[in-house]
Formats: sequence, structure tokens, C-alpha cells
Amino acid sequence: MSTSTLLELFVGFMAACFALWFVTVGMPSPRRALGARFAAMSPSVLAYLQRPGGLASVGLLLLRLSVGALMIHHGQEKLADPQQFANTYVASLHLPFPLFFAYAAGFSELIGSWLVILGLFTPLGALALTGTMAVAAYQHISTAGFNIYVLELVLLYLGGSLALLCNGPGRFSFDAGMAPALLDDLSASVDSDAEQASAAGAVLAAVPVELNRSNQV
Repeated sequence: MSTSTLLELFVGFMAACFALWFVTVGMPSPRRALGARFAAMSPSVLAYLQRPGGLASVGLLLLRLSVGALMIHHGQEKLADPQQFANTYVASLHLPFPLFFAYAAGFSELIGSWLVILGLFTPLGALALTGTMAVAAYQHISTAGFNIYVLELVLLYLGGSLALLCNGPGRFSFDAGMAPALLDDLSASVDSDAEQASAAGAVLAAVPVELNRSNQV
């Protein structure tokens, strides 16, 4: 590649960066907007993560431990022989790249189970388990019909995962312990950004006044 071509690429790259900066400099900060939205949602988030009532939290803890501990070995079995799982189950769904989806299902169940057990990012873990169990239920129905002896275990896992997804992890979880501090930090960051923005706006508003005074003098 010649020197002139490299120079043209460099100039084009710098021009694109300058154009991107010029377009986005006047746009509101997405971090500030997202932070303000999350700060406004903080009461609902805390209510979701810290369900009132110790007995209800104990029930959610038992549900998390049961669903998570029993789902771990399913993920381990899939990852132990993903090709066999892909040929037996994924191929019947007529999905492309069955081996990829076999790995995805195995890791979703394995990682999702640990997240549910620990109560760490519980909605993500419960969503991963819900997704794999929903696909498993569809696979069983499409191949064996509504056979309760085939569906019962999958539906139990699906119902437990959905219950955790809808009700949260309860107070006895990492999510409930970390949420107040994280939300406080987020609110403080939003307040600091708002103060800086108001100060910058005041400075910009004062500039025309000073220019008018200097022109009059």
C-alpha cells in the first residue's frame, strides 16, 4: 500500500471522527438520560429485588436453590456431549447450526443455574432457564404431543423459572444486598451530571450578556 493511500485513509478516518463528534456534540448525553431513567425506577427495582416479608424471601430462596441445583446437571450433560444433544433434540427443531444451539443451551442452563442459586443477576439467570425450558417444551410437544409424562418435568422447571423471573430473588440474595448501594451511586451520579449541566448552561447564558456589555462600552 502506497504512502498516498495511507494518507488518504488517515485523513478520511479523521474526517469521519470529526463529523461524528460534530453531530453528537449537541445531543443529550445518553448516560445522563439512562441514569435519570434508572434513578426514577429505583423504587420499583428495590421492590422487585427486596420482596417484603421474611417468609416470602425464604420461599424464594428455596425455589432458587431447588430449580438451580436441579438444572445444573442438565447443562453439564449437554456440554459433556453437545453433538449428541444437537443430533437428538436440536435437529428435530430444524434450526440452523444445531451444534451452536446445543452449546448455547448448555451454557444457558449451567450459568443461569448458578446465577439463580446465588441470587446474582437473578432476572438474567431466570430468563436463560425460562428460554431453554420453553424451547424444550416446544420440542417435546412437536415430537411427542401433549404427553404429560414427557412434559411434566420441563413444565415444572419452566414454571419455577417464570416464578423467579416475575417475583425476583427475595431478600436472601446478592442482588438484594447490592442494589441499594448501586442505586444510591447511580442517583448521586445523575445529580452530579445535572449540576454540571446547569452550571454549564448558566455560563453559556452569561456569555451573550457580557458581549452586549462590551459592545455598549
